[in-house]
Amino acid sequence: MADVKKVATRDSYGNALKELGAQVDNLVVMDADLAGATKTAMFKAEYPDRFFDCGIAEANMVGVAAGLSTMGLVPFVSTFAMFAAGRAYEQIRKAYYSLDADDGIEYSACLRELTPDEVLELKERFCRLWNALNSLPETQGRRVDAHFILGMTYREIAQAEDVDKSSVRESVLSGLKSMKKYLQKNP
Repeated sequence: MADVKKVATRDSYGNALKELGAQVDNLVVMDADLAGATKTAMFKAEYPDRFFDCGIAEANMVGVAAGLSTMGLVPFVSTFAMFAAGRAYEQIRKAYYSLDADDGIEYSACLRELTPDEVLELKERFCRLWNALNSLPETQGRRVDAHFILGMTYREIAQAEDVDKSSVRESVLSGLKSMKKYLQKNP
């Protein structure tokens, strides 16, 4: 039997984008300040002029991708599932109904740029949440991250760790309480 090499999905994604970039000249990659984690940095290293880091603004990134697609480009939008499934979905839905309508409302899919104060506020909120998450013990922090950031169910986390689902659930809920206390102590 052939040796099977286990490769992380995100590594395969980064490599696939890089390979596609060589074959598809109009392919562009967009990321939400996560190029290291999503492995889109592999594409960026080969094709820096076709890589766009949109910052921590997934909804804006999806709106920009919709616009780029009307110009004949093929955008690949990369972020964590939790961020893409939330507010970014609104932009996909809006773009679907407005970009090809030929009724003059294409511009409604464009988004207002954030003010510097709003960008700073979002970045500070992200940093506070990140610090609260990192204040947890390693296993508990990993479980909270897996559940809320990666979108894994308690059962999936328990199976991956070979533990009981109820202990994962209790750990995550306790972690949220600890994070809440941390955030109250560190406004």
